[in-house]
Amino acid sequence: MNETVRLLLNHKSIRHYTGDPVPEDVRDQIISCAQMAPSSSNMQAYSIIEVQDPLIREGLMMISGGQRWVKAAPLLLVFCADLQRAKRYFKSLDPDVLGNTELFTVSVIDAALAAQKALIAAQALGLGGVIVGGIRNDVARVSELLKLPELVFPAFAVCLGYPAAEPDLKPRLPKDVILRQDHYEIPGEAERMAAYDEAMQRYYAERETGAHQETWSERCGLLVTDKRRDEVDDFLKRAGFLQQD
Repeated sequence: MNETVRLLLNHKSIRHYTGDPVPEDVRDQIISCAQMAPSSSNMQAYSIIEVQDPLIREGLMMISGGQRWVKAAPLLLVFCADLQRAKRYFKSLDPDVLGNTELFTVSVIDAALAAQKALIAAQALGLGGVIVGGIRNDVARVSELLKLPELVFPAFAVCLGYPAAEPDLKPRLPKDVILRQDHYEIPGEAERMAAYDEAMQRYYAERETGAHQETWSERCGLLVTDKRRDEVDDFLKRAGFLQQD
């Protein structure tokens, strides 16, 4: 099997790291790979903030619900959707366009694609990592900690380091649920989803020593309901995103 494909098929979220620091040249390779991610019209509408300050890390950890790897990871990168650069430097720009839904979507996609490239590069270099969306529990406070200007949205953090332990592979949805042909509806979806629920229920029970007994659909429903983060919408509008009436 191709080594790149093998790497992709063996993705695991790594939350526990050895004490080894990430060398600067390795960090630079990771960032360089992130910069080569596809970008709509080459706008590169994202920024990456490396967080070293222990106090800022402590704040981000608390905001993310006490995820201790946010503080402990040797390398912590916050990926931001960024239209401030466009506001400052794009020529012949109608500033009103920066508040539309399309450019917000572009900037978030750019940040996500760059983060995925960074994570794959890190894994190829022997590191592991996890993406932390929990910083969106209080995006206004994150913005204060990182001194973000308007039109910059802290989308998520990426924790990276050399793995101290690796979990089992987490089962994914059946391929024929994710991949559809020509149109959305597919026959037999409910049966496939029921089988996946059973597989995930076994995975949760085995990995977490019975701490969770829910199926995948039950657990995701609870998580989405519990983590509404409705205030993200207010923050985005105050920051200059999504300004359409």
